[in-house]
Amino acid sequence: MQRIINFVLRYRNAFLYAFFALISLVMTIRSHSYHQSKFFNSSKWISGSIYGAGSDVSSYFSLQEENKKLVEENQRLRKLLFNSPDDSITKSLDSTLAVYEVMSAKLIKNSFTSPRNYVTIDKGEKDGVHQDMGVITTDGILGIVENVSQNFATVQSVLNTKSNINAKIKGTEYFGSLIWDTKDYTVVQLIDIPRLVPVVVGDTIVTGGMSSIFPENVPIGVIKKYDLNASKSFYNIDVELFCDMANIKNVYLIENKNKEEIQELEARTIE
Repeated sequence: MQRIINFVLRYRNAFLYAFFALISLVMTIRSHSYHQSKFFNSSKWISGSIYGAGSDVSSYFSLQEENKKLVEENQRLRKLLFNSPDDSITKSLDSTLAVYEVMSAKLIKNSFTSPRNYVTIDKGEKDGVHQDMGVITTDGILGIVENVSQNFATVQSVLNTKSNINAKIKGTEYFGSLIWDTKDYTVVQLIDIPRLVPVVVGDTIVTGGMSSIFPENVPIGVIKKYDLNASKSFYNIDVELFCDMANIKNVYLIENKNKEEIQELEARTIE
């Protein structure tokens, strides 16, 4: 206590000066409208800056929650899109006619530099994930679920020499197979397109819908270049992927509810 008293006594002149300066400032502001205006504008700017900074901090910490909401909204919209006839979004999500279910997940491991690339996601059997579900990103296709555990699943990437996905040139009904030659992780190949088909660099490649895994017209990429194969009967087409395979976080799994029925029917037909 004595130290505080000594401190006040030591700097009493400074404290007295500050006190009178404050009194003078208050009296000046109260007696002149111009000074009042400047004071209140300054105080509003300071308080506004403080509130703005607080808002920015709050927004930063809420980004994760906002991102989760966006993923859920994308999931809902994609389900609606995949189940809408003729690209017209008119069907209710609760419709019993819906063929495709959509589920969101996150990547926990990614691979894109080996001949047989796989990714691991944070959803498994307990979440309803099973083998042969299609997996896409916000930009395009990623691959197909291959193995599933209770809490996780591995996905065979399109960047895999075992991958073979039905695809077509958008706006046509000419189908081929999407494969990968391992040369470039940004480019895959579309084969078995007949030479009579008009092919143009920049045309969009989408899923063909001839399998029970992916809906039709899911984006894949654009034609980068093309040439004829050895027999000169079909094109070999390089497709630049829409999806950045080196930078993936959120994905969507697609389940065709009619898949088992279709496969059983096809199996009986082959027999």
